[in-house]
Amino acid sequence: MAKKRFLVTSALPYVNNVPHLGTLVCIISADVYTRYLRSKGYEVISVLGTDEHGTTTEFKAKEEGLTPREICDKFFELHKKIYDFFLCSFDCFGRTSDKETHEVTKDIFEKLYKSGFIEEGTLTQLYCDNCKMFLPDRFVIGTCPHCGYDKARGDQCEACGNLLNPDELIDPKCAFCGTTPRTVESKHLFLSLDKLQSEIEEFVKEREDNWTLNAKTMTWNWLKKGLQKRCITRDLSWGIKVPLKGYENKVFYSWFDAPIGYIGITKQNRKDWKEWWFNDKEVSLVQFMGKDNIPFHTILFPSYLIGTRDNYTLLDKLSVNEYLNYEDLKFSKSLGIGVFGDDVMNLGFRPDVWRYYLMINRPEKTDTVFSWDDFAAKLNNELVANLGNLVYRVISFVNRFYNSTIPEANEEDYYSIITKERIDEIKKLYESIDKSLEKISLKDALKQIMLVSKVGNQIFQENEPWKLRKQDKKTVDIVISFLVNLVKDLAILVEPYMPGVSKDIFEMLNIQQLKWDSLGNFNQIKAGHKIKPQRMLFKKVEDKMVEELKNKFSGKKEKISLENKEKSEENDFLKLNLRVAEIKSVEEHPNADKLYVLKIDLGNEERQLVAGLKKYYSKDELVGKHIVVVSNLQPAKLRGVESQGMLLAGENLETGKVKILEAPNSEPGSLVYIESTKGKEPNQDIIPFSQFEKIKLKVKDSRVYYKDEALRTDKEFVSVALDKGIVR
Repeated sequence: MAKKRFLVTSALPYVNNVPHLGTLVCIISADVYTRYLRSKGYEVISVLGTDEHGTTTEFKAKEEGLTPREICDKFFELHKKIYDFFLCSFDCFGRTSDKETHEVTKDIFEKLYKSGFIEEGTLTQLYCDNCKMFLPDRFVIGTCPHCGYDKARGDQCEACGNLLNPDELIDPKCAFCGTTPRTVESKHLFLSLDKLQSEIEEFVKEREDNWTLNAKTMTWNWLKKGLQKRCITRDLSWGIKVPLKGYENKVFYSWFDAPIGYIGITKQNRKDWKEWWFNDKEVSLVQFMGKDNIPFHTILFPSYLIGTRDNYTLLDKLSVNEYLNYEDLKFSKSLGIGVFGDDVMNLGFRPDVWRYYLMINRPEKTDTVFSWDDFAAKLNNELVANLGNLVYRVISFVNRFYNSTIPEANEEDYYSIITKERIDEIKKLYESIDKSLEKISLKDALKQIMLVSKVGNQIFQENEPWKLRKQDKKTVDIVISFLVNLVKDLAILVEPYMPGVSKDIFEMLNIQQLKWDSLGNFNQIKAGHKIKPQRMLFKKVEDKMVEELKNKFSGKKEKISLENKEKSEENDFLKLNLRVAEIKSVEEHPNADKLYVLKIDLGNEERQLVAGLKKYYSKDELVGKHIVVVSNLQPAKLRGVESQGMLLAGENLETGKVKILEAPNSEPGSLVYIESTKGKEPNQDIIPFSQFEKIKLKVKDSRVYYKDEALRTDKEFVSVALDKGIVR
């Protein structure tokens, strides 16, 4: 680590709801890394707070009959209570609605304005006459013009990932009441991201080696498309007022002020905040977040700071986790599905158990799933049977057979009994753990820590001190003295992950909390030192309780047998009517720069498709191709032109490469199927895009798979010129 001072932030959770376990993944990850840095002796400030502005707050307040300030006060206290329960150790905890964030946001805006990066323009907004309010982008629901998804939000389509403006949606509706809003034009302010593109690209090139792969991939996908001007103001009452004449009745869009909240919250809590936030050469800004927050932190937030022309501390390290899902469903407070922060506090498990599970199951490269069976297995087999077992048996042995007093032993004794090779192996594990934590490979580091504990149990078991204590007291003295010091090291190693457990171990050992530089000193707790009584660190969870917890948090989830589940999943594929089609002609879309209009032959009929392939194929490359089409997809108008189905293409998310699915030797109209559905009648009913998106198709080694079965026709397997990816 070149820099010795660290600012560590976690994405600010939105204040209007209770954080669930998925939300807590990145918050606890940031806390683990912060505690590690402190143990290493670095200067650290950790920052978290609640994101409190925007219409979501206004709507929640209206729903509960409170003012926006009252709803924020209510949920802020709940958030703080939950993070305190989870033993999160923030140096700066605050709120984006407090005056310091208002001050910093206005200062940054004014400097961006003076530097020429703010432009005036008009925005066509949607106004709901029924709700008597302008509708922010995310509260307009309609059909995506790119992929046809019929529940796309006005800021971004969750199905295809394209950024949107509300006026681009087909058949837009108010998300609150379902009525059709009317369009109103008004003046707004825009951030000129296009003017900052080259500087942002240079910034990304300098820092991206310290970012997770998903962050690099998404950031470069944005940059390759070219940055566009982005509106930063809204016609709302709850937010930071715009300090510019003519815009007094507008507020900043929450995505503008939310990341600035990191700075404002630091200012709330630290008089020396400028020494940290205006010190890019000496301070490393390390940020943790979920994958939906990437561009806001790699492009937008840096662009504000760079555009001020001040020496702001810019993002250095970035750790982005994927999603944690609940069983086979999404977390939903309203439906009672999944475990939320307020639930956890009443279940009787100590906070360290939750911290351990979320980190050992941390979704670092792919989405992971919380399940009660897995939770119980890890608690019983790893925490109880491994770590808890070692600590209890070593300390109880000293209390029982040595009158709570550490026996005599030295380094030469350790080499003779424990062996130098084994001690070196343990010290190499310490070095590897340190490197993993430095790289923010938190799951890998924790697995290695549990391996240290496993080695300790092996040493205890192999030497059988309970048998040897009368025949060979000297050997037992050496083994127990070594293991006491190994337990001391484990207390240091687990502290970032399980601070409560670490504190308990240090208390049982009757010593003050030690830091990272004490690792590997196996003579630190010396002969004659008195320890305290042992106690259990973890309690085993029984099968009966697991079943009760499953039922309690399953919400309205339908109980189906494995056989029925497999049948249901097979039927999901049968909802598709996939056909081979030949592209007969390709024309420019009259109203969209990125879309083509294709005429295709489906064997017994001709159709028209609209496809976003212009970036990836020329017209000539497409004509004559035998492609795969979802022939029973509900028609949709994309920028004024009807698309009667959808062609399928694969995308490698790491490289951004897109290739169409092909069946070159199959006749137009040929059915595309998987082996388990061969001979079954394909679905003739029209399906909406939302139903199609639930059916996940993947690319592997140039073939396309539904689960483990390759898509094929009677003549060939469907192919795509990619080694891996997803199908859209």
